[in-house]
Amino acid sequence: MCYLTMAAEGTEEFSDNGHFTNPAEFMALEVSERPQTELGVSEDKGGSGTEMANPSVIYSGPPLEGDEEEEEGDLPVDFDRLWKVVSDNPQDFNGWTDLLQYCEQEGHMTASRRALNAFLVKYPLCYGYWKKFADMERRAGHNSKAEEVCVRGLKAIPLSVDLWIHYINLLLGTLNMNLSESIERIRSAFEEAVTAAGWDWHSDRLWDLYAEWEKEQGNLLTMTVVYDRVMRVPTQLYSTHYEKLKSHLTSHALQDVLSPEDYIKLRAEYKQIQIQAKKEGSNPTADEEEERPPGEDEPADSGKDSEEAMQKMQELLLASREQMYLQNESEVRKRWNYEEGIKRPYFHVKPLDRAQLKAWHSYLDWEMAEAQAVQEVIEGTSVEAPEHSKVSESFAGHKRVLILFERCLIACALYEEFWDKYVRYLEPRSLEETRSVYRQACEVHLPYKHSFRLQWSTFEERHGNILEAQRILESLEQSMPGLAMVRLRRAGLERRLGRLDKAESLLREAVEQNKDKPHLHAFFSIKLARFLLKLGKNPSKARAVLQEAIELSPDNSKLYLNLLELEVSGDLRVNGGGVQQCVSKALAAPLSPKTKILFSQRGLQFAEDFGTTVQSVLSIYEEHQKLLDELGGKKRGAENGDNDDPEKMSKMDDGSAVTAPVQGVPPTMPPVSMTTPPPPVMGGDMSGYGSYSNWYQQQQQQQYGGYGGYHNPWNQYNQYYPSS
Repeated sequence: MCYLTMAAEGTEEFSDNGHFTNPAEFMALEVSERPQTELGVSEDKGGSGTEMANPSVIYSGPPLEGDEEEEEGDLPVDFDRLWKVVSDNPQDFNGWTDLLQYCEQEGHMTASRRALNAFLVKYPLCYGYWKKFADMERRAGHNSKAEEVCVRGLKAIPLSVDLWIHYINLLLGTLNMNLSESIERIRSAFEEAVTAAGWDWHSDRLWDLYAEWEKEQGNLLTMTVVYDRVMRVPTQLYSTHYEKLKSHLTSHALQDVLSPEDYIKLRAEYKQIQIQAKKEGSNPTADEEEERPPGEDEPADSGKDSEEAMQKMQELLLASREQMYLQNESEVRKRWNYEEGIKRPYFHVKPLDRAQLKAWHSYLDWEMAEAQAVQEVIEGTSVEAPEHSKVSESFAGHKRVLILFERCLIACALYEEFWDKYVRYLEPRSLEETRSVYRQACEVHLPYKHSFRLQWSTFEERHGNILEAQRILESLEQSMPGLAMVRLRRAGLERRLGRLDKAESLLREAVEQNKDKPHLHAFFSIKLARFLLKLGKNPSKARAVLQEAIELSPDNSKLYLNLLELEVSGDLRVNGGGVQQCVSKALAAPLSPKTKILFSQRGLQFAEDFGTTVQSVLSIYEEHQKLLDELGGKKRGAENGDNDDPEKMSKMDDGSAVTAPVQGVPPTMPPVSMTTPPPPVMGGDMSGYGSYSNWYQQQQQQQYGGYGGYHNPWNQYNQYYPSS
């Protein structure tokens, strides 16, 4: 049949690894698919339609009915070995293609079904393998199973023009076309196809096939309707549709290609033009011809039009279609350069170059701006746009944006940035569609992108779907154990719900589970201690958590810093010696000299601020000086400006090294060496106190003068996240 021949046009041969064998035809085919985490090549340009189904249903369908009843005995010899390769590493696309090629060579139905089912759950966008699967079932005489495979594939990639054509060909080859129900079923399949994929830029073959099939059935009127519909869709071959429509309208009687209502409307328009022409005097003899004797009625309308009238009406009809064509052409021209910039509209495991990513971003931004302009026109808010610039809703708007996003997420399915752009566009418009996109991205295409799943959880929590937010986080933690941020998000969610016991339990569990990982153990211990201190109001428990962590990780300075913060912020009347105990513990720990000097400095500053006797302050100062002598000789020299250097001292004496202070910044006192004896003090031997006093003045100027620096070392735990 003619339509079968047309349906076969554009189909391509695939090699066993799913690549096109003809590169020239490869670029011409409407290929489109959506990559997963590390997906393989797909030969089709299908995608998800504007209405996305639940991936748990789409991508993980059960084995085909009756599979268990057709076991062929033992599996091929190398099947288990190849199966283990992909089981151990599902992202190994080459491993999958090796397995599928081996099963095909062996001709083992059970092995092939098992491999293809597993592969297409993981890589549902690979159109070529859906086609291989359906063809395998059809060759085996399982037409119903072949149809089921096509339906599953179309649920996964409803934008796939090629898969729709393959499905319709399958129905045309298996249904009894002498039955009226078969005709209706084919027409229904065509309608589903153009609804799902008809707005794609490369959907021309699908529309042509639909129109030609209706012509084969003798439905010239329906053929007209199909071409009228595609004339409102910007496609790559828009001009071809217009030429075919003109040929169709001029090759048949108007009554055959128009509905009775449209024909009556066209005829009335023609008569109105004739009347208007008479009024304008275009026919001077018309009044004489129409003038009749008094009392004589006008002749009844026979319903038949002259050949000249039919020709005029045909011209009116073509003029109306030309107007549609010109409007469509205008929309095509707007998009042409963007479409030309897209070099790889199909899925591939190889990353896209920066130019391609930029092209998709630009196209999406432009289409969203167009949709906004249309919305403003509809709402009457666009007052600056002239009448001729208004865009018809049929050519732009929300639907076109959705279609473009679905196309983009075939070629760019591995890129989180495009999924994020999509959900941000959808969220103000439809929560359910947004939720569906999140589900498809996280459960199918980006299962190992934990950041996007965390974003999904936040979305659900923000919109009150607490149970789903909890499920997402728990599922993420099960699939990717060991991510500290996920456990913190779980604890944070429970805390915001007021379930402090549950939040504390999650943090304690994390502490216990990571005792063999000192880095994570210290991280969660700090989080738990802060939780107990700030929310539990229990500093003793917080202190115990940090002290236990210090025993496990005595060289972790962040634990000591947080313990010091806890002690400083506590009630000094209850535990006045806690700060100095913490400082002593840090000084005895295997920490770096620089860190030890820092803790000693903090201890001395705390003693000056809150010490009860001057003797205790002087004692701590002497200990600090000893530590500097032991650990900080070189560091101290650098801090004090190396004033002992004779050359530098001479430069200071003659003033040659003195520079003008920076404008706007007050000059500071030159640093004084902590070990330089102070000038003699009148009234007795107080050299020790004088040395401390001199040191204290320095620290007031250098340390407390920039009080923000006093807290920075304590807050370093905020950067204590493991690399993700």
